[in-house]
Amino acid sequence: MKRLAMILLLVASPLWAVQPDEILPDPAMEARARDISAGLRCLVCRNESIDESNAELARDLRLLVRERLLEGDSNDEVVAYIVDRYGEYVLLRPTLTGSNLLLWLAGPAMALLGLGVAVAYLRRQSRRRGEAEADAASQALSAAEQARLDEIMND
Repeated sequence: MKRLAMILLLVASPLWAVQPDEILPDPAMEARARDISAGLRCLVCRNESIDESNAELARDLRLLVRERLLEGDSNDEVVAYIVDRYGEYVLLRPTLTGSNLLLWLAGPAMALLGLGVAVAYLRRQSRRRGEAEADAASQALSAAEQARLDEIMND
């Protein structure tokens, strides 16, 4: 059973997405290419890196990364080249600048706003409940009134 699990894990490994004909002969260059590819989103598969995806576009992007590295570009230049062509959406970890900063902060801001609204609502409901209980207590019958009511009801 353990052997079967190991075989299945190896077969399902994302390393199989990179084809043997894509691998660069220089191990250092290949490591750089893999590092860059791990941070680029497959535009077909959405939340997979191009290194993990078997899509044809991911293969084209992997080849483009390796081509740019062979031309002498630095890692940052390769990423900038791909972002210029495909937009910032291609980055799995978008930058925290410009309009992206607004998107990064919108989630926590909305959560805090929702929490504030919930707290205000609960406080208001608690206050109303307290007022209703005070009104009910002030409208309670005195002992003499209750005795008279009981007398009327028993007749």
